[in-house]
Amino acid sequence: MYENYTIILSHSVSTVLIMALCSKRRCGIIFVMNPLNVDPTDMKIMIADYMEKGYLENIIDMFKHDEGMYVYVGDLIKDERLIVRIGVSALIDTLKEEDSEHISKAIPSILPLLKDANPVVRSDAAYFLGMIGHREVLSLLRETANDKDENVRVIVKEAIEEIEAKLTLLNPPLTKGRPGGVQE
Repeated sequence: MYENYTIILSHSVSTVLIMALCSKRRCGIIFVMNPLNVDPTDMKIMIADYMEKGYLENIIDMFKHDEGMYVYVGDLIKDERLIVRIGVSALIDTLKEEDSEHISKAIPSILPLLKDANPVVRSDAAYFLGMIGHREVLSLLRETANDKDENVRVIVKEAIEEIEAKLTLLNPPLTKGRPGGVQE
């Protein structure tokens, strides 16, 4: 009956990792393990390596099952491999829809990147903050709007506009008159 499902019963990173590896094969196995002490450096290397190998769906599952994984987003953005940075874009785009209640947990790892020495990292950080679209990052993005790099300034401006547009859709301005803005 459950042969087409992977069932997970755990809160540990190690179990989520095993689940993600099995999800392509639909193992249908319940893993219950004690948490392993995984070195954060090893974890971020493993995530980046898996991203490079194209295991994006597995990484998405890992993030959805363990919100603690969001601390690695900033490190993934700084990865030197272009395919990993592109994967971060797909990861955030997917998780903002499929894990919207936790996506904001990536923000603390992204914010320091707005001041990174590398303008590509600064612009990527602004872009991803715009994708996530939370109001609390607007003031920090506005501080970055005068970046010395023109490309960073453009992307920061677009990120601010994207967040403001999202906020306007969520909280449209009140109109006078009858419902729908029709004046009498």
